[in-house]
Amino acid sequence: QVQLVESGGGLVQAGGSLRLSCAASGRTFSSYNMGWFRQAPGKEREFVAAINKSGGSTFYADSVKGRFTISRDSAKNTVYLQMNSLKPEDTAVYYCAADDSPGFGSSLRSYDYWGQGTQVTVSS
Repeated sequence: QVQLVESGGGLVQAGGSLRLSCAASGRTFSSYNMGWFRQAPGKEREFVAAINKSGGSTFYADSVKGRFTISRDSAKNTVYLQMNSLKPEDTAVYYCAADDSPGFGSSLRSYDYWGQGTQVTVSS
């Protein structure tokens, strides 16, 4: 069991940057693959980025490649999502998620634990 709390959301202008944080508590943080998802109004929740247990492997949705970077700091039990060159279409509630299975991926069903979400709004 792990508890996740996101922070760092806010309002930014297009082209700006934000760094989201996801603080984990409970079971050993390094036991989980971690992912970021987002949900815009009227849309289904979609995959953004994922990182494996060691932090040595990442992958991203095509829509954010080259702009977003996922990372983790085991000493702080925290996962980050650095978001650069933000676009209005990035506006959504962003969720952190944890997966304790051997692998990791982009499917919502792969993730067992979720944070409460943090709002990101990008103005044009």
